[in-house]
Amino acid sequence: MAQLSLETSTVGAAVVIAVRGELDLAGAAVLEAELERLEADAPAAVVVDLRGLAFIDSSGLRAIAIAAQRAQGRNRRFALVPGAAQVMRVFELTRMDERLEFVDGPDEVNG
Repeated sequence: MAQLSLETSTVGAAVVIAVRGELDLAGAAVLEAELERLEADAPAAVVVDLRGLAFIDSSGLRAIAIAAQRAQGRNRRFALVPGAAQVMRVFELTRMDERLEFVDGPDEVNG
């Protein structure tokens, strides 16, 4: 199995987390830890780039949904860059694609 790897960068006022590999139970813990670390920096927006993701399960989806909810509670923007069809299928099946914000690219949150 491909472990999850993260690459965090800044694009304008947004923090971008590019995820690669598999966002499963173990990967969700890694992503949650990075999101919690970023909260202290109080970015105006967080973008999770799913383009490098090969797989996501319910625990990964839950981590994303909770992060989006927490960002909303702090009046911060939280957006996702869509990933591969098999990844996006999970969002569609759960109808989370209707509840989360998707953008074409990380720089779109600054525009």
